[in-house]
Amino acid sequence: MNELTHRLALPLLHSAQAHKEMVHNEALMLIDLLLHGCVSGVALDVPPAQPVVGQCWIVGPAPSGVWSGRTDQIAGMTDGGWRFVVPREGMRLWWIGGETTVEFRGGAWRRGEVRAQRIMVDGVPVVGAQQPAITSPVGGTTRDEEARATLSAVLSALRAHGLIAA
Repeated sequence: MNELTHRLALPLLHSAQAHKEMVHNEALMLIDLLLHGCVSGVALDVPPAQPVVGQCWIVGPAPSGVWSGRTDQIAGMTDGGWRFVVPREGMRLWWIGGETTVEFRGGAWRRGEVRAQRIMVDGVPVVGAQQPAITSPVGGTTRDEEARATLSAVLSALRAHGLIAA
């Protein structure tokens, strides 16, 4: 019989189990750390000196102290001390200090990356897949320096934003 849930490794209750409230409360603590997850720091190796109950951090690559051996895990402070959650593929949390998301993808935490097929604003696609490269203007029988400079600036901006290939 499996004693943990498959995705988040939450403890399960069993019939005739003594102290069911302890197992149930542990599951609620872990859910509380992850539901609408928010972290105070990312890739920290040293636990904070005075953590506040309810705060969470993503443990760094060389953790020490009570975080030792918990690389990439989510460390949450609770009334009962530290709780740790092993990240799962696609897990996404809000990072307060970076004002962005962190997502666990491909075995690593990715900061501030947004993945999408396209971006819509009021039902109108504003950004889609990158388009092929556009060559810069050269030659021509009539040369308009202002128009050429403007067109070059537009192309540079589109390339810088990754909207067209370089």
